[in-house]
Amino acid sequence: MPAGLEGPTTRIRAKGGGLADVAALLVEALTERGADVHVALPHYRRLFGVEPSAFRNDDWRDYKRKPTHANLHLAEDRSFYYRDRVYSHQSQDNPEVALAFQREVINNIIPRVEPDLIHCHDWMTGIIPAAARRLNIPCVFTIHNIHTERQSLARMEQAGIDAAEFWQSLYLERFPGNYEESREHNPVNFLASGIIASRFVNTVSPSFLDEMIDGRHGGLSDTVRDHLAHLRATGNAAGILNAPHPSYDPAFDPALEQRYDPESAVNGKAANKSAFQKRTGLAPDPGAPLFFWPSRLDPMQKGCQLLSDILYQIVTDYAAIGLQVALVADGAFQSHFQNIVDLHGIHDRVTVCAFDEDLSRLCYAASDFTLVPSFFEPCGLVQMIAALYGSLPVVHRTGGLRDTVAPLNADEGTGNGFVFEMADSGGLRWAIDQAMRFYRNDLGWRAGQVARIMQESKRRFDPKAAVESYLGIYERLAGCPVA
Repeated sequence: MPAGLEGPTTRIRAKGGGLADVAALLVEALTERGADVHVALPHYRRLFGVEPSAFRNDDWRDYKRKPTHANLHLAEDRSFYYRDRVYSHQSQDNPEVALAFQREVINNIIPRVEPDLIHCHDWMTGIIPAAARRLNIPCVFTIHNIHTERQSLARMEQAGIDAAEFWQSLYLERFPGNYEESREHNPVNFLASGIIASRFVNTVSPSFLDEMIDGRHGGLSDTVRDHLAHLRATGNAAGILNAPHPSYDPAFDPALEQRYDPESAVNGKAANKSAFQKRTGLAPDPGAPLFFWPSRLDPMQKGCQLLSDILYQIVTDYAAIGLQVALVADGAFQSHFQNIVDLHGIHDRVTVCAFDEDLSRLCYAASDFTLVPSFFEPCGLVQMIAALYGSLPVVHRTGGLRDTVAPLNADEGTGNGFVFEMADSGGLRWAIDQAMRFYRNDLGWRAGQVARIMQESKRRFDPKAAVESYLGIYERLAGCPVA
C-alpha cells in the first residue's frame, strides 16, 4: 500500500485512552503487511522524557535538529513541549494545541509525506480532511467521542493555517455569505468539519453510530446528522467496534500478582485480590465481593455521580458480606469520593487511588465486578477488558456497552454482565443488587460462569477483527490492496 498518514496516534508514552490502543494496533498491522505507514503526533517532549534543562545549550540545539524515525513525524510547537498530560483541564488549552498540531500536519507533514490516504481521529484533527480534500487525498475520520471545539477562521489564520484555501469544505455554525463575512464571527465546528469533508466516517461501535444519527446525544446539527445517515446508506459510514490491546490477557500480564486462565481463575483472582487489598489498605478479606471503577471520573459522561449517590448505602447494606469498592481513576469527581470515604470512615471498604496502569490491571484481576454506568459510551474498552479478566461488567445500556455486554442468564449459559436501562442511581443500584445475587451463589457454580465468559470474551473481543475492517476501508479508498 502506498504512503498513508495516521494522526494523532500515540506510539510513545502519550496514551490518551482507547484512541491510542486502536491506532497502535493499526500501525502494527499495516507495518507487518509492508505498508508505508507514517505517524503524526505532537512532540510532547516532557511526556517523552525529554527536558531542555537536561541539555547544555549546544546539545539541546543538536537534539532539536536530530531527525526522528523517518516514518514518525513529531509536530513541533511550544504549546505542547512542556505539557505533562495529553489533554488539559484548561478549556482554551486543548483547542490551541489542536490548531498547532493541525498547522504542522497541513503545512509541513502532508507536503513532505505526500500520502495516498489520511486517517484522522476525533475533533482534534477535524480541519485536516478539508485541507486534504483540496489536494484530492481521501480521508478516513474516526469518531471516538462526541466532544468538539469551535474556533473562528480568523483564529485559524492566527495559528498559521491558511483556511481561505479550503474554507468551503469546513462546517461553519451558520451558512456563510463569503469568507470575509464569516471570518470573525462564524465559528468552525471541528468535529462536524471532519465528518463533512471525509470520504469515510466511522464510530467505534455500531450502536453509537445509530445514536449519533438519531440525535440522541446532541451536539450535531440536523444537516450533519443527515449527511452521516447518507454516508451510512451509501456504504461510507460504519460502526467498527474497538477491541482491547492484546497485552490485556491475565495469562501473560506482568502486572498481576499471579497470572491465570479461565480454568485457574478462582485461585488466580483470589491471589490478586489479596495483593490488591494489601497494597491499597482494604480489609484483607478473600470472600469480600470487590467492585472496580476503572474509568476517568468525568460526571458529564461516565456517570460517576450515580455511584457517589449510593456508595455509602451499598457498603452499609452489604456490610455482612464485606462488600468493597475500588476506584483507580483520575478526574474531577475524585475528591467527592474521597470526601465520602473520609466522612464515614470506610477506608477499609472503599479505596480511592490515582490512576496507575499496573494498579488498574491488578484490580481487573482482583475484582469480581467492574462498574461502567456511562450516560453515553462510543465504545468503551474497560467492559471488554473486565470480561477478559473475569470481572463481570455492570453497565448502562448505551452505545458500545449495548454492543458488548448482554444480561447474564446463568441458567441458559448466556450473557456476560449486568445491564440497567435507566441512567440514574436507582438503575445502578438495581444492577449492583443483581450482581450480588449472583455472587451469593456457590463458588464452584460461579467459577463455571466466569470461565465461560472469559473464554467467550477471548474469542469475541479480538483486535484483529477491527484491524481487518479498517484495512478493507483503506484498500477501497486508496485503490490498492494491503498485501
